[in-house]
Amino acid sequence: MFRFEDPIYLYLLVLIPILALVRFVSYRNQRKRLRQFGEPELLKQLMPDVSRFRPLVKFGLLLGALALLIVMLARPQLGTKISHEQRVGIETIIAMDVSNSMLAEDVIPSRLDRSKMMVENLVDHFTNDKIGLIVFAGDAFVQLPITSDYVSAKMFLSSISPSMMVSQGTDIARAVEMATHSFTQEEGIGKAIIVITDGEDHEGGALEAAKAAKDAGMRVYVLGVGSVNGAPIPISGTGDYMKDNTGNTVMSALNEEMCKQVAQAGGGAYIHVENNSAAQQQLDNELDKLAKKETTTTVYSEFDEQFQAVGILVLLLLIIEICILDRRNPLLKRISLFKQNAKGQMINDK
Repeated sequence: MFRFEDPIYLYLLVLIPILALVRFVSYRNQRKRLRQFGEPELLKQLMPDVSRFRPLVKFGLLLGALALLIVMLARPQLGTKISHEQRVGIETIIAMDVSNSMLAEDVIPSRLDRSKMMVENLVDHFTNDKIGLIVFAGDAFVQLPITSDYVSAKMFLSSISPSMMVSQGTDIARAVEMATHSFTQEEGIGKAIIVITDGEDHEGGALEAAKAAKDAGMRVYVLGVGSVNGAPIPISGTGDYMKDNTGNTVMSALNEEMCKQVAQAGGGAYIHVENNSAAQQQLDNELDKLAKKETTTTVYSEFDEQFQAVGILVLLLLIIEICILDRRNPLLKRISLFKQNAKGQMINDK
């Protein structure tokens, strides 16, 4: 497996086309100034040893060396050892509600942000478990396939927002159905579906979907986020709140009854997220009841530095650049690899 230890330095490669453009403009201006002294053909005869292409070749070699030096700074590495680690854990699919109602601020800073913090804490508590991420509103899609890569899980988590969903609403049934098909084919391992929502189910069918997941050997847990008293839904960037067709402010409240029914149908548990630590502890206790199984995970380790090979290429380019003179080599003046024209003149623009 190939990687860069410090890929941030690769942004310096933008200097290459900038320098090439500067050199092109400089070359054009130089040609214009030469034309002020006379015709190009006459200047060639007056300056027979001047090469038009050698300086360009030398500049190209220097650009190549600079690009490779930047690659060296990024520290290219190659994973030379593949180990197959045995891990004992469970599989968890998190289905996160990203409907507009999750923007309500009856919990600080908002229902959605509180949900993200909850998932981040959950990932931090995982060690040998696998995790997947589904986002849903009026529809659902897999944001992260089930994996042991917790870094990627956190990265995808940070980009979640209601704007990523074309269809608004809350279809819990769709999210649970998609989660049931997102696990691996491993048998004998505990599989948990964690639905994080405010329980405003607009489509129906959630209880049937949860029961089907339970019958398939999975457990459905529901984390309820929000207040039963309700709160208005802010419209991002306007400072105003969402209104219905009659002009009244829409109030969104946590539907605890729906959340409890879904969790019960799915053979899991309902947890009201008021205090993240308490909810996390309760969820951990529930997940610990699931069967754990030893699974094999492929891991790349012992990454070897590869900058030495790049450094050799840099040295070769610099040596070649030094050996190439700006002018034609007087010792090779009589040697020509090009044909002559009818008048016996060399067709050689070097």
